[in-house]
Amino acid sequence: MPQEREIPARLGYRWPAEWELHEATWLSWPHRRATWPGDFAAVPPRFAEFAQALAQFEPVHILAGGAEVFADAERWVGMVPNVTLHDIPTNDAWCRDHGPTFLAGPSHLPPALVDWQYNSWGGKYPPFDLDDDVPRRVAELLQYRRFEPDIVLEGGAIEGNGRGTLLTTTSCLLNPNRNRGRSRVEIEQRLKDFLGVRHILWLEGAELAGDDTDGHVDQLARFVDSRTVVVAWEDDPRDVNYRPLRQIFDQLQSMTDQDGQPLQIVPLPLPSPKFHRGDPSQRLPASYCNFCFVNGGIVVPTFDDPRDQAAITTLQRLAPDRQVVGVRALELVWGLGACHCLSQQQGTGQSPDQGR
Repeated sequence: MPQEREIPARLGYRWPAEWELHEATWLSWPHRRATWPGDFAAVPPRFAEFAQALAQFEPVHILAGGAEVFADAERWVGMVPNVTLHDIPTNDAWCRDHGPTFLAGPSHLPPALVDWQYNSWGGKYPPFDLDDDVPRRVAELLQYRRFEPDIVLEGGAIEGNGRGTLLTTTSCLLNPNRNRGRSRVEIEQRLKDFLGVRHILWLEGAELAGDDTDGHVDQLARFVDSRTVVVAWEDDPRDVNYRPLRQIFDQLQSMTDQDGQPLQIVPLPLPSPKFHRGDPSQRLPASYCNFCFVNGGIVVPTFDDPRDQAAITTLQRLAPDRQVVGVRALELVWGLGACHCLSQQQGTGQSPDQGR
């Protein structure tokens, strides 16, 4: 553990909510063909559309290390206003998980980020050395202070309301393929120390069909304000997602925020089941919960599905002061993730928070 003076929460840092003001959003340019086997050609143009959608709202920084990767990114988005490319190499495109967690703090403190240990979702897809090094490279680029906890954590595994409450899943953070030998108490202490949270909500039995992350919460349940949580929902009792998603819904209904106030739980129906090339053994983890906040907007994945518009309408109702924009993500989700998985927000670095 770091010395007391190096614990971010004790210094005054905290993890801001995603809807707070951003400096930028960070992405990693897709180049690993094995992530989208057989269909990689469709990925760069769809990713470019996603980057352009983000850039309408705020600056976008894209990690595109190496001559070939940089040239490909430059071909697709090099002329897009508000997009900057960086020659920082990655193994894969999932910046939510290998990117840094940006912190906010009082004005007398320098901007800071958290550099979690990263092992590619429990060692599933080596190599991951370049991805693990991304937060250090970003900290050097931005000249940010960097904190290094001694636990493995992906950004998609945690969800926060910026007021002290954090939502996560036991199936991921307590999985021995991440933090073998670490107790729940130890993990909670690291979250409190490095993110400044004080109230941790654990969802159990949570995993979306087709997911390979052991239950990342950003596919399942998301805060849209400090007390409102949208939850992935399936109406068909014959669907494999029906029972686990109802269990999550029921758990959340009994939970409270950091002040003991009940959460407002809103179902966000899944699209109809999606399968890669119609193969029933290749269920895709398509979820509208995989949206991301931007300054003045929300970017939500769409899946060429009749329920796309209903998801956009629901999010627009919950965030009436934001523009909700859909981006086509069916090709992207063949890589088993979508908008939120691919992005990582950089807040302003300043407290007090600037909530929605």
